[in-house]
Amino acid sequence: MTKIAYLECPTGIAGDMCLGALVNSGVPIDYLIEQLKKLGIENEYCLSTEKVHRQGQLATKVHVELLGQNQSQKTHHHHHNHHTRHLPEIELMIQGANLPSQASQWSLEVFRQLASAEGAVHGIEPEKVHFHEVGATDAIVDIVGTCLGLDWLGIEELYCSAMPTGGGTVWAAHGRLPVPVPAVMKLWESRQVPVYSNNINQELVTPTGAAISVSLASSFGSPPPLKLQKIGLGAGTKDLAIPNILRLWIGESLENNQSETKLEQISVLETQIDDLNPQVIGYIFDALFAVGALDVFTQAINMKKSRPGILLTVMCPPEKSSDCQNIIFQETTTLGIRYLTQNRAILHREIEEVITDYGIVKVKVASQGKGTSKTIINVQPEYEDCVQLAKQYNQPLREIQRVVLNTWYGKHSTQI
Repeated sequence: MTKIAYLECPTGIAGDMCLGALVNSGVPIDYLIEQLKKLGIENEYCLSTEKVHRQGQLATKVHVELLGQNQSQKTHHHHHNHHTRHLPEIELMIQGANLPSQASQWSLEVFRQLASAEGAVHGIEPEKVHFHEVGATDAIVDIVGTCLGLDWLGIEELYCSAMPTGGGTVWAAHGRLPVPVPAVMKLWESRQVPVYSNNINQELVTPTGAAISVSLASSFGSPPPLKLQKIGLGAGTKDLAIPNILRLWIGESLENNQSETKLEQISVLETQIDDLNPQVIGYIFDALFAVGALDVFTQAINMKKSRPGILLTVMCPPEKSSDCQNIIFQETTTLGIRYLTQNRAILHREIEEVITDYGIVKVKVASQGKGTSKTIINVQPEYEDCVQLAKQYNQPLREIQRVVLNTWYGKHSTQI
């Protein structure tokens, strides 16, 4: 079974909230302190935890207290050299710390994403980003500590909810900035993170929190199918209208069960047309497939005034819906398109090549489960390949398809 975790962020995400949720889930604070010492900056901060209430709910708050500085200096001034680190220095620090390999790899990925976003905002190379508060000691502790905690728990896959935008303004090294701050927006853009407003006008997602989720999460949205084993609650600093708590769901994936299939979101676009030359339909199909449609089909319908028409339906990944919409408006006479977002269950698919007496044909193999529990559900020869051989050898198409299937099953008879 795959051990997975889900970050539920009703009031956003910050590095200290991640640490709090991990400690609340059972990661020993002493383990984090010992591992973080390997970075060689333990004289710059002090790590501690406490149990706090947020709107009546008990959660863990982790404090990263900077030594030798007060809060205003931390935010607005950079007297101490350790607050002006650049990416190459942080990379060397992590690589030389002899951390568990997975934690080290994740930490480097998070910092590279953060540097890339900051660089894009300021128009400079990621290596030259002059990290301000994001490169400060507390961000290093937050990021590396979070990666250490996820590794200690044995998390193999991480998922994350949609993100609340927050609002208002916040003081940063460059002065007053609108919320979400530019680096957070850039990080969200990099993964097309779903966002929404929960009407709380505060900074809810910090650059550190955004970088952790964007770098480590496989996808954003609803919780994946899992057998829930533990919930970790990490408290944010402020008291808000709803409990300021990051919830970390921990459990085992149900994806390995044979009854389970992979779920993905698709966009479905529909429009009915009654005044288009039917010759154009084939051209529209080709144009839609060219921009990324997964499937396109038409159905004959009767429309108002008893006019015969067609219902055009297009299925595509959500990120391709605007391209498909442009094709429909450009190539048809429709004045409006309906949208649906649906979940679809899909089987695992692989393409294999089968060598027959007529030639090589690709075969699409659909299966459920993994490893020893893998079950072949469907085997289909590639239509275009079979058509080409049928014409070449002047054979019925069905005969070519039969030969291909017989060859494939003969080769795999021991597996099914």
